[in-house]
Amino acid sequence: MKNTVTILMRVVFGVIFLAHGISKLQMGLGNVAGWFDSIGLPGFLAYVVAWIELIGGIMLILGLLTRYVSVLLIIVLVGAIFTAKLPSGLLGNGQSAGYELDLAYILIALYLAVAGSSGLSLDRVLFRKGEQS
Repeated sequence: MKNTVTILMRVVFGVIFLAHGISKLQMGLGNVAGWFDSIGLPGFLAYVVAWIELIGGIMLILGLLTRYVSVLLIIVLVGAIFTAKLPSGLLGNGQSAGYELDLAYILIALYLAVAGSSGLSLDRVLFRKGEQS
């Protein structure tokens, strides 16, 4: 049962981040870079974050390098909290979202970073690991 839940968590988490990456591409990475600039971050980070979300989402769905991708996503999420969401508070301020969902995502990513891919994954096929007892 734990294995099934881990697989579901990894795949759904991957779909969520794949969607975030696609969304940034659809907005236009130049526009996202402009928004990053407007909040005091270097615009090139928009490209980095978008590709981490897009490729990382695909890798999570496939169960490829799950632990490493999860750590990268934790870094992205902590960055989002401290650069964009912290001023809005935990639940948001009515104009922008808070960081409660980011905290939940961090916990999911932390679990995956510790637990690994589990079961149906390319990690298990390629590296013969990921199965936890």
